[in-house]
Amino acid sequence: MRISSGIHQNRWLGALAIIIALLVWEVCALLIVKNPFILPAPTDVLVAFIGFLDDGTLLLDLEESLIHFAIGLGAALLIGIPLGIMMGWNRRLDAFLDPLIELLRPIPPLAWIPFAIIWFGLTAWSAGFVIFIGAVFPIIINTYQGFRSVPRIFVEAAKMLGCTKSRDLIRFIAFPAALPSVVAGIRIASGVGWMCLVAAELFGVSNYGLGSRLWFLYNIHQMDGVVVYMIILGLLGLAFDTIFRYYIDRYFLKWRTGEVA
Repeated sequence: MRISSGIHQNRWLGALAIIIALLVWEVCALLIVKNPFILPAPTDVLVAFIGFLDDGTLLLDLEESLIHFAIGLGAALLIGIPLGIMMGWNRRLDAFLDPLIELLRPIPPLAWIPFAIIWFGLTAWSAGFVIFIGAVFPIIINTYQGFRSVPRIFVEAAKMLGCTKSRDLIRFIAFPAALPSVVAGIRIASGVGWMCLVAAELFGVSNYGLGSRLWFLYNIHQMDGVVVYMIILGLLGLAFDTIFRYYIDRYFLKWRTGEVA
């Protein structure tokens, strides 16, 4: 009972911090800065938000950005996790691929934008490719490190109990043990991919999307609209991470909290 009340109290403290920040923001914008181009007031931002909802602009941009993000992160998961598993499990494959990955990994994802536009044009696949470049390497590295960190005694014990095939050892022993590291890699990749999405759209990889609209609003000096899209981007990133953590902790990592049902 005390734990539950403590959780509710902490939530109220978080809400109080947001309210105070909004009040300080409003006072600074109206009484100190007095220039909506430099610092729009929260009330101005709210009016702009309602306007974007009414004309459907925000929903269209949101849909386009989510498509870009799904393409890039989905491809990163489909390629990054199996590749990390194979490199972590097979030393020869690790020695073969590691130099190539370490050569490509330091290249900033935005450096690939010219080729993304040349290869895919101003399409969703172009933005998805830039997100893929940013997200795939954290997934590969964390999956690799997770498999490398699996205690050898786990594998030997499984072999003693009759689990001798590599496929079964990976599925029932190595992957569950490495899952916390894999999850951490996916969370990092999601954050990096979201930043790459905004940057790619800012640099014209797509004609639509949250980042593209944000840059357009800046060019026409609608800074209240810019703040609206900034807040939407932050809220979406928070929502993705919160839902992902809840789902993983609830269904895949219950054993860390001692839950069995």
